[in-house]
Amino acid sequence: QVEVVESGGGLVQAGGSLRLSCTTRGLTFANYAMGWFRQAPGKEREGISCISYSGEDIYYSDDVKGRFTIVKDVPSNTLYLQMNSLKPEDTATYYCAVRYGFDGTCQRNLVKTWGQGTQVTVSS
Repeated sequence: QVEVVESGGGLVQAGGSLRLSCTTRGLTFANYAMGWFRQAPGKEREGISCISYSGEDIYYSDDVKGRFTIVKDVPSNTLYLQMNSLKPEDTATYYCAVRYGFDGTCQRNLVKTWGQGTQVTVSS
């Protein structure tokens, strides 16, 4: 029974920062690729950042590149997403995902297990 839990979402003003955290249970965290996805109302769930099991390979979508940073911290068994310079268009539910691997993209097909989601709302 693999479980994935996100935290750290909330309401923030435009230009502000948030750090999302993700922890897992039921698997060896160090052995899996991971990713962050988001879904705004009326839109598809999109991959915004994915990372290989080793942390050596990283993908960012064009929308977040330069503003967001993904970190896979094995000693604490935690995946982080540091979000800076937030914009109202970043408002969405953010999902952590355990992935079967890293293929240079950040698509849904490689997802093993989804987290429950955490809401991020950026006000103007």
